[in-house]
Amino acid sequence: MATVSEHGLKRVVWQRIKETIIEDCKKSEIWKILILDHFTTKLLSSCCKMSDLMQEGITIVEDLYKSREPVLEMKAIYFMTPTEKCVDAFIGDFKLKPKYKAAYVYFTDYCLDDLFNKMKLHCGKYIRVCKELNISFLPLESQVFTCDNPGAFRSIYSPRCSQDKENTLETLAAQIVTLCATLDENPGTKLENTTLDNAKKLAVLVDCKLTEHYDMDDNGKKKGKTQAQLLIVERGFDPVTPILHELTYQAMAYDLVPIKNDIYKYKSKDGSEKEALLNEDDQLWARLRHMHIAEVSEQIPKLVKEISANKKQPDGKLFTYTKTVHLNLTEDCMNHFQKNVEKLCKAEQDLAVGSDVEGVKVKDPMRTLLPVLLHPHGTYDKIRAVLLYIFSLNGTTEENLNKLIQHVKIEEDREFILNWRELGVPIISSVSESSRRDRTQEETYSLSRWTPVIKDVMEVTILLSSPSARQKHKASSQDERRSGSRLIIFVIGGISYSEMRSAYQVTQSVKSCEVIIGSSHIVTPMELLDDIQALNKPTTTKETFTIVKE
Repeated sequence: MATVSEHGLKRVVWQRIKETIIEDCKKSEIWKILILDHFTTKLLSSCCKMSDLMQEGITIVEDLYKSREPVLEMKAIYFMTPTEKCVDAFIGDFKLKPKYKAAYVYFTDYCLDDLFNKMKLHCGKYIRVCKELNISFLPLESQVFTCDNPGAFRSIYSPRCSQDKENTLETLAAQIVTLCATLDENPGTKLENTTLDNAKKLAVLVDCKLTEHYDMDDNGKKKGKTQAQLLIVERGFDPVTPILHELTYQAMAYDLVPIKNDIYKYKSKDGSEKEALLNEDDQLWARLRHMHIAEVSEQIPKLVKEISANKKQPDGKLFTYTKTVHLNLTEDCMNHFQKNVEKLCKAEQDLAVGSDVEGVKVKDPMRTLLPVLLHPHGTYDKIRAVLLYIFSLNGTTEENLNKLIQHVKIEEDREFILNWRELGVPIISSVSESSRRDRTQEETYSLSRWTPVIKDVMEVTILLSSPSARQKHKASSQDERRSGSRLIIFVIGGISYSEMRSAYQVTQSVKSCEVIIGSSHIVTPMELLDDIQALNKPTTTKETFTIVKE
């Protein structure tokens, strides 16, 4: 297995970093220290490993905010976000007594003149290079990116944070533009209809910043629009998908198993606790993640055999380890399913789709919901079912809503349900009704009949925009698809793992268009519900900057 990620966005970002930071690095014989802030640590970790950096002459990686011993004979590379906090930390390394022989400074994005001048004033004589990379997004997967900003949800949707909304949209727009620039795209912008104006505001900001960016092209040429399209949607355009119990491997695992920062913890046969990182460097994970859980267990031994036969097979011990990881994770998922989730899924699917497995329309959604409420399910599961019931009716009456809230015993936490209104989702009866693409002829599992709305949107957008997309032709690799068009989708307020899967499925089926999806952050059902419930709560205190001594 190659050490550097070979996957889509990650490869593009690593290539960009190599062409700038690493190439500058090679001009000097002296080995260097790389100093990162929190964001650039995540960024670099997403697309390369320490061994890759070592090969490029970087021996030490340090935290910008931690106290460090001076190494006067070495030059330091600073890769950081252009914020006052980062610039102040950088100045602290040189203002009174220099820690390093010289500094090579690289910003993820455009640095304001005030910050640049401040830096130049205090330590200009130590700065050998100062560049902007235009990469202020995280390439989480080959076709998925985030802006690493879960707080954007509150800033945009909370009535308590209206003053933060404009700044947040401005920041997100700048990050989206760096994604487009990294992909060398100047896309046309489209919106999905919504009752809120956030998508429209963001689209206007992105268009302005794209124009500004390509007007300042290094070659002095104005870049015209490319074939790519940027589609911006709000989280409220599909409230069903992010709260439904999903039975595909990745979505199910992140919903039911306590996975934090992509790290899965499990117990081995000898009782010791083990950890595994779930990312695309794990070939088994990359192949299994979008499969239905019913297929995963039987596919693991088949894929192990197939990947082992490949000439580029990974280390034998490591591969046995990843096989064990996925057998354990699959077992964890199935235990949750059999214990609790299986009983919920039929009711959830009937409410979401509006018909049962035979295609018979659900005439009385309350009859579907009632068994879930009467069963001793957890509070979160009942809230999810109640929300699906309300969404299926496009809102309910005040009287009925109060009864449901009492039944679930969330009188003190009714914001779990009421705050969906801040996302433009009707909670009290509404007459609007949206039509969906007919998928009754598609093969699916009875407990996985719902299709994320974003998948409909992807397919329709590609079909309407590119006649060539209708022509079926073979594409042997992702690189061939890149010669066609791109559809970049940004969801304001978080994306779910099911929606991420849709990007891969549509890319695979259409072939002439690569779909890339992103958001401020990724959400699991429980995280989204907690965020919704907290929208009316007072704002927490802002982060402060301190040097940590080790």
